[in-house]
Order: sequence, then C-alpha cells, then structure tokens
Amino acid sequence: MVDIHGEITSEKMAAGHYLDGKASLVVGTHTHVPTNDARILSGGTAYVTDAGMCGDYDSVIGMDKTNSINKFFKKDAKKHFPSKGKSSICGVIVDVSKETGLATKIKNFISGGVLQPRN
Repeated sequence: MVDIHGEITSEKMAAGHYLDGKASLVVGTHTHVPTNDARILSGGTAYVTDAGMCGDYDSVIGMDKTNSINKFFKKDAKKHFPSKGKSSICGVIVDVSKETGLATKIKNFISGGVLQPRN
C-alpha cells in the first residue's frame, strides 16, 4: 500500500499510474475530501485520488469553522482547534489476491456525520 500525501490530484494520479502493477493500493490523502474515483487500474493496482478524512465535515478540514473563517479574514482568531461536531469516517476497502498481491476489488466507504450516504 502506498499513501500519496499530496495537494494536487494530478500528482496523485501520476503516482498511481507509475505504481500500477507494483503495489496493491495507491491511496491519496491530504486534501481531506473523499473522491468518487475508486477503481482498479489496468495493471491491477487499486487506486483512489483521496480517501477523505476521519472527522467533522461541518468544519474547515476538521477545525472549528468560525475560527478558521476569522483566520482567513485576519480577524480575531485563535490557534486552530478541532471542531466538536459529529464525525464521519472515510476510506476504502480493498480485496487483494494472495497469488499476485494485486487488487481484485475496491470500494469507498463513508459512515457517520454529515457525509453519510443519502439514498
């Protein structure tokens, strides 16, 4: 498993294609927003641009939203501190072949908080 902790989606995608067939999973992190592009690449590597975060999405990447907005506008803001709302947990589940070490299935998941899947 390779975690690409990157800001830009293109760098994560390039790394995924470069490592295709060499890793069971290439998963992007850092932007905290789960992407809807989980797939198995042509060489057998499971890939997702960003798995998302585990935390409160009624926030600014997990931090108190009012304080974060104040920081952007250079108003009276304190050091960042976590939001206290309900949390979501995001990620991927990957099945891997024992014979090849490559992925056979990948599925995103989101549970809890404001990002719960809506039917």
